[in-house]
Amino acid sequence: MRLAVLSGAGLSAESGIPTFRDALTGLWARFDAERLATAEAFCADPGLVWGWYRWRAAMVAAAAPNAAHIDVAALVDDGHALTVVTQNVDDLHERGGAHDVLHLHGRLLASRCSGCGARVVPDPILAQPPPPDGGAREAPPACGTCGAAFRPDVVWFGESLPTDVWHAAERAVDACELLVVVGTSSLVWPAAGLPERALHAGIAVIEINPQATPLSSRATAHWPMTATAGMAQLRRRLQQAPDDPQRVLAG
Repeated sequence: MRLAVLSGAGLSAESGIPTFRDALTGLWARFDAERLATAEAFCADPGLVWGWYRWRAAMVAAAAPNAAHIDVAALVDDGHALTVVTQNVDDLHERGGAHDVLHLHGRLLASRCSGCGARVVPDPILAQPPPPDGGAREAPPACGTCGAAFRPDVVWFGESLPTDVWHAAERAVDACELLVVVGTSSLVWPAAGLPERALHAGIAVIEINPQATPLSSRATAHWPMTATAGMAQLRRRLQQAPDDPQRVLAG
């Protein structure tokens, strides 16, 4: 079966990674997350923003994929064609074994020059020594080509998604026979429009989320469970009905 998985923060939360706003502790507890995730914030206080992202990157690097990441990747081993479209900026899908992963919101474990877009190896966002516990302000390194500051390679509020990645995500949804929406609140656009796109085309959509979301009443099926429980159940049902999305969702 051709599958597409749209994943969100709820999937990585089971690996101990705080969700975006839950990450505001220690030095950053008095800040609004959205005010740290803008180009304007970076221009106004680059040391504060770079330090916060370095701290978050260190947490992600220390985390491990959970059973849901592994089960997503194992769908390929089960004989299915798979594209993962993730709103997460971590690399846990890849470390869990997935290969075809589209990052709508960029990558936390990477950076680029804010001026010319240059990248360097090793990436400075993972530079040694790691940030201290709780984080610290850190001046971002300057680009050796143009002199501008390096910034996290993520999509900030007010910025557009990478066009090539977005178009690839649309193609993956259009081509799939079943769209699995797991661990996302279905509140962040334009990603929240992908399930609507699938439903409009008559493609089955299953939502795996402990809480109801704006998608729940419209999805073909809603399984109120965690990502790890839901992905394990999905694999079992796909093994019983590998070519019939409706049978999978009906159980």
